[in-house]
Amino acid sequence: MMSSDPFLRRHPDRREFLTIGMGVFVALSLPLALRRHVTLVKRTFPIMGTIAEVQIAHKDVAYAESAIDAAIAELQWVERTMTRFRSDSDIGRANTGAARDGVRVTSETAIVITAALHAASVSDGRFDPAVGTASELWDVLNRHEPPAGDRVQRLAARGFWRKVDIAIREGAPQLRFDDPDLHLDLGAIAKGYGVDRATDVLRARGVQHAIVTVGGDLFALGQSPDGDPWTVGIRSPHDRHELAATLLVTDRAVATSGDYERFFRWHGMRFHHLIDPATAAPRRTPFHSATVLASRCIDADAASTAVFGLPRDEALAIAQRIDTSADVIPLM
Repeated sequence: MMSSDPFLRRHPDRREFLTIGMGVFVALSLPLALRRHVTLVKRTFPIMGTIAEVQIAHKDVAYAESAIDAAIAELQWVERTMTRFRSDSDIGRANTGAARDGVRVTSETAIVITAALHAASVSDGRFDPAVGTASELWDVLNRHEPPAGDRVQRLAARGFWRKVDIAIREGAPQLRFDDPDLHLDLGAIAKGYGVDRATDVLRARGVQHAIVTVGGDLFALGQSPDGDPWTVGIRSPHDRHELAATLLVTDRAVATSGDYERFFRWHGMRFHHLIDPATAAPRRTPFHSATVLASRCIDADAASTAVFGLPRDEALAIAQRIDTSADVIPLM
């Protein structure tokens, strides 16, 4: 099912693209009006368990390289602070101690958790940043068969997000959990937040034309001087060498959640990393991905996870509760 909006092209011409990216998105075309005046400076690097790329169109290569350094530093800071895979991160410390005592976190982590809880509320819990224990149980990158059914069932439909309390106490944000089975996992929103921070750094440095991509999350900054938008290709869920669609975007975030990047197979079934809070298991659906366009990447990121598995009309209703300007492209 495809959107009929004018920014969506159904039949992409791969000759439009300068390079092929390594993640969900194909790298982006440089608008024709810019090619005569600037260089496309880009850098690809691993971060947040995926591949990131920053591309800047600028006439001064050294300046662009410095701006890329600053964008990468922002992404690295978000990873160190909000990953669940480090015991000394805000989330690592909270998952260890917030069910016993209040755990202080940075104001930035508080912002992301607050946004995550809002997305959980308006999606009726389809997005739940507190299903980290289920994510740990399934561990799809290392498992070869599903965990025991009783272990999964005890985590199902628990509404963990309702048991997360973030508030200012003694002058600083403090996080408390009201359930010992609750673990936070900000993997479906912190990447989007990191993309927004990296983009803000580029803006602050006067960069007008750039792309920041982290896995399935992207922000297209600016447009060409004659008004041409950037072109973003979404990989096909069925063949990573093909494009399912291309989007024309300007100052817009794009996020895709899909079942084809992180998964294992067992008895012919694919078990992916997108956990359904209602079942505490990978969401079963005929749809293989959902792409959301929004004003901010933090919102597109959360919304794409929330609406994954839904037909477009239902998905759009939820996404627009998170960002009223959102649009959705589900792919089967």
